[in-house]
Amino acid sequence: MKSLRSWIVSGVFVLIAVVAGVWLYPRLPASVPTHWDLEGHANGWSPRWFAVALWPASIAFMAILAWLLPVISPRKFEITPFADVYRGLMLVVQAFLLVVGVCVMLAGTGQHVPITKVTLLGAGVLLMVIGNYMGKLRKNFFIGIRSPWTLASDATWARTHRFAGWLFVFAGAAWVAVSLTAAGRHVWPLVVIFVVVACVPYAYSYVVYRRVVKSGKPEGESE
Repeated sequence: MKSLRSWIVSGVFVLIAVVAGVWLYPRLPASVPTHWDLEGHANGWSPRWFAVALWPASIAFMAILAWLLPVISPRKFEITPFADVYRGLMLVVQAFLLVVGVCVMLAGTGQHVPITKVTLLGAGVLLMVIGNYMGKLRKNFFIGIRSPWTLASDATWARTHRFAGWLFVFAGAAWVAVSLTAAGRHVWPLVVIFVVVACVPYAYSYVVYRRVVKSGKPEGESE
């Protein structure tokens, strides 16, 4: 995906968030619920202006970040080799923010929106999308499994991200399944999934790196 096209899509996302905020603003109370527990009960509130401005600002921040990271990437760790995948993933994150933001504002007006379920489902889908493209990421300092061992070895990076891709997809599917069942009312299944996704690929990269070193393959050699 070309840089200009991604800017256009980001601009459309921001515009939708702004239009939705302007349209819903008169219907929002002075304090808008912006945080819910797993039961769907509001337990955190924000001023009306903040609840409206947060979402276009967050999307715009992600768009700027998507542009900035390739600019500041150090040599030999550029994002350019997988720029299309990188921009696509950043747009998926922005789309997630847009959906959640619109749902939060609608819920603030009194509409019956299952905001907790929407957020959890969106997070699960996001994990699956990221997992689907994980294997296409190349070594960099900003996105992916950035352990000392993946950054030291192209072969370790490639193997770890192929494994992590499958893990993210299955974890995302499990997250969606939990969100759609009564288990979604309990935090521990979600915590278990999160810990697995966060820790297992990191530990796996160490195991793979030791195998690469033992095999005598040059550390910078990719498969």
